[in-house]
Amino acid sequence: MKKGWLIALGVIVIAVAIPLFSVSGIYNSIVAKEQEVNQQWGQVENVYQRRADLIPNLVATVKGYAAHESEVLETVTASRAQVGSVRVTPEVLNNPAEFQKFQAAQAGLSGALSRLMLVVEKYPDLKANENFLDLQSQLESSENRIALERKRFNESAQSYNTRIKQFPANMVAGVFGFKDKQYFQSAPGSEKAPVVNFGK
Repeated sequence: MKKGWLIALGVIVIAVAIPLFSVSGIYNSIVAKEQEVNQQWGQVENVYQRRADLIPNLVATVKGYAAHESEVLETVTASRAQVGSVRVTPEVLNNPAEFQKFQAAQAGLSGALSRLMLVVEKYPDLKANENFLDLQSQLESSENRIALERKRFNESAQSYNTRIKQFPANMVAGVFGFKDKQYFQSAPGSEKAPVVNFGK
């Protein structure tokens, strides 16, 4: 009789332990994927911050040569301030509206910087200024890093989103409240080639 109870207890323990270990393994793999997304998000923020830190020096340098282009300079400064006012936390990745707000602010700053670079074309002395050339090079490098880190972030988000939708991980994700992460998308209209007019 005692032996029968031990066997029954052993069967119950095994029956409970196998699903428990399976669920914990799935949970841990989802947590690891989410941490990869958060880490990659930190890299995206890092390169955006690098760009934001360059802007005051760039504006000051351009201002010395093109003070009467105040509208463009003010737009860049205002766009940078708007980017700085958007509080970004890892929770933004689960909130489509907040993520869109962040992305729109960054796109606005990119557009303002593009307009600033067009203004620079009018000033040959500025284009030859060593300080400006260094800042321009750093800004280009930052833009390349932003593109790369956004790509890596999207890859991490895709891996995570795929994992939480796969069976049986989708059940574990649902129970523990894991949600889709947002993707960076191109700015509206970027699918159209820019118009270049050398006649002006």
